[in-house]
Amino acid sequence: MSTRGIFKTIKNTLERRRVGELLVSKGLITPTELRSALREQQETSTPLGQVFLQSAVISKRQLRFILCKQAALRTCAALVLFLMSVSATTRQANADVIKDIPSQIKLVSASAEFTRVAAYPAIYGTDEKRSTSMKAFTKWTGMFSRFDRQLKQESSSRVVREWQENLKGFQGQSIKAMANKVNDLVNEKRYITDSKNWGKSDYWATPVEFLQRGGDCEDFAIMKYTALRSLGVPEERMRVAIVQDLQKNIPHAVLVVYTENGAYILDNQIKRLIDAERGSRYRPIYSINRQAWWLHSAPTATIIASAR
Repeated sequence: MSTRGIFKTIKNTLERRRVGELLVSKGLITPTELRSALREQQETSTPLGQVFLQSAVISKRQLRFILCKQAALRTCAALVLFLMSVSATTRQANADVIKDIPSQIKLVSASAEFTRVAAYPAIYGTDEKRSTSMKAFTKWTGMFSRFDRQLKQESSSRVVREWQENLKGFQGQSIKAMANKVNDLVNEKRYITDSKNWGKSDYWATPVEFLQRGGDCEDFAIMKYTALRSLGVPEERMRVAIVQDLQKNIPHAVLVVYTENGAYILDNQIKRLIDAERGSRYRPIYSINRQAWWLHSAPTATIIASAR
């Protein structure tokens, strides 16, 4: 019997909660015999099963078998519902877990150990509120899903191999040195708006799509993140940040990298690395990596009470 058939059998059996209905469904009594037994039950207040036994309609063994089967099916159904509930909860818990796709194209020798960071300074001194729920960031999670599929396609292999060759000379250096070179390398790519490139107002391209067609600011940031991850830079040392460009008064995207010498911004609009702890051009809105996202707000002013 198929899984669907098993569930249907359980459902139908559980819907027939009364002993008489079960006996009729199994062909052990007729509907007429059931109606007669029900009248006797009402007149004598005798349990229905006992009525059947007294009239010799069924045997004690048949009655016991039906009742035991019903109890077993109810227990089974309860267990199935419990497991389904646990499974649904697990799926929900895992829904926000994004596979580390960039590590799949990690360079073989990119296994250097980097100095641990004691603390991650807030971008431009803003207050940060961290969350691991990625439900709202469908463009980010969707990009990873497409990237995963593309890496399994032969048509992407050549593009990825060429990119790996470009990165080989950066291996074994400090995070800041690699970030500086990756910033220069990626910034050579073609800038093109999403509306011209994809016919959409906002599309987060995969690294494969970016290498083939160019992209806009968030695509540059994603490509830099992927490149540094391929070079072995730990996930927690990087975030794609959506900021407000106060000079142009438009949203913008950059990559934040926490190096041995502090946090720096990799920007497709600016050639050099920018100190992420001090600056006035950008106002961070939120930042995100594969593990979590952070909401940024203006720092809360600290008021010091005076006894004077």
